[in-house]
Amino acid sequence: MNEKRGLLIGRMQPVHKGHISVIQETLKEVDELVIGIGSAEKSHTLSNPFTGGERILMLTKALREYNIDPSRYYILPLEDIACNSLWVGHVTMLTPPFCRVYSGNSLVQQLFQEENIPYTQPPLFNRTEYSGTEVRRRMLNNDNWEKLVPNSVIKVLKEINGIQRIQKLNQKEISELV
Repeated sequence: MNEKRGLLIGRMQPVHKGHISVIQETLKEVDELVIGIGSAEKSHTLSNPFTGGERILMLTKALREYNIDPSRYYILPLEDIACNSLWVGHVTMLTPPFCRVYSGNSLVQQLFQEENIPYTQPPLFNRTEYSGTEVRRRMLNNDNWEKLVPNSVIKVLKEINGIQRIQKLNQKEISELV
């Protein structure tokens, strides 16, 4: 019997409870899930403050915290390339075979659709709070961001001084505008 394997792509800047909910729901539809950490080469900016390796660490620990069977997923870094029309080939070269893509990103959906690879827009869970943009905004404003992320992610962010990094990046970018 062939296993049904899906591909879920997300930047995970940082990993939050919405990501975990999407992964749990997607695993109800597939036997295995390839989780691609998108834009893995980007880091140290306000939109992408964490490295690909830091995001893999966050996700690995969060999936363990939520008792998600590690034999059911693979986590891979996926770097962007300069030419969108070649990106799907780039991704399929780096990943195990999959039968469906799960992504809420309209560009990702369009690119896979053009290559006749089916996609599903995963359900969003409380998207106003569970978004990387909202988590990062709260980190910048010393607002309650901790409730939006798994406990294991809080520990990783403390280990890597993630809050200080975002706040420092914000200061640097403001000073550059002056």
